[in-house]
Amino acid sequence: MAKLERTITGDFDDILWRLDQAVLNGSMSATLEDRSDFTIGPVKVAVRVYERYSALGGNRVAMSLTLAGEGKSLWLTAITAGGSQAMFFKVNTWGEESFLRSLEDVVDKL
Repeated sequence: MAKLERTITGDFDDILWRLDQAVLNGSMSATLEDRSDFTIGPVKVAVRVYERYSALGGNRVAMSLTLAGEGKSLWLTAITAGGSQAMFFKVNTWGEESFLRSLEDVVDKL
């Protein structure tokens, strides 16, 4: 499992679109599996679950992304899972880390 958490300042919808494009364009096999969008008072929340094939690990890797915020103050959490091939221990997490990096490069520029 790999995790990325950041505070971001900007337009919620624009940043969500940028993050979505970064993930989907970061790998030929990346897909948006499901999504949920809701608002509670002034707080917007978007949840996304992506999946892609990891050739290096020979398996599929999932990433959940949650963007929450009020106004221009946003919080991002992205967590990957599913990249290990071992039964009891996480042996190879290359696919998870690589999947997360496709998002991290964009987040660092925001």
